Amino acid sequence: MSITTMILGESGTGKSASMRNLSAADTLLIQAVKKPLPFRSHEWVPFVKESAPSGNIFTTDHHDTIIKLMVKTRRKVIVLDDFQYILANEFMRRTDERGFDKFTEIGKHAWDIITAAAQLPDDVRVYILSHTETTDSGRVKIKTIGRMLDEKITLEGMVTICLRTILRDGQYFFSTRNNGSDTVKAPMGLFADDLIENDLAMVDAAISDYYSLAQAA
Repeated sequence: MSITTMILGESGTGKSASMRNLSAADTLLIQAVKKPLPFRSHEWVPFVKESAPSGNIFTTDHHDTIIKLMVKTRRKVIVLDDFQYILANEFMRRTDERGFDKFTEIGKHAWDIITAAAQLPDDVRVYILSHTETTDSGRVKIKTIGRMLDEKITLEGMVTICLRTILRDGQYFFSTRNNGSDTVKAPMGLFADDLIENDLAMVDAAISDYYSLAQAA
């Protein structure tokens, strides 16, 4: 069973930037929305069959394609960036549909992705980067497409590790401890500090060590 981790936070708080120290050769990046990376690197290259067959960046928001890419890749680290747009884009494509069945189906597609991620080989690590939203009760959670979907599925409940981005005094961190009003969680002893640097490579190293996995170079 692979390890799936959620990285949640508002836009501009360091989610995508946290990939900067990951090995591009060992990482599959799936972008729900095509956009430039927020750091300089010549190693992160979009996949183009004719000119860049070794590229590691794919852009798609279709759940079935995402699952096929995760299953097919030999890379040990998989990052799904802007996960909330997988839900939102499908919802927007289906706005002409009447009834509530589409909410169930969109929720099922999100469930399918996370379930497939958990069923990858034991040494694979999947990182789901997504925006947050604050509920009426003040709880901070992963952003979805509304209460209709939230009543059907609790996405954070499908993973063991959920970190949240924190911006403090101009510095970018990941929160590793639940503050009582968010969905942050981590296994006991995985992280020593409540706040750690927003470095996904460092997080991956900690997870690999904790679960005795072969870490990407």
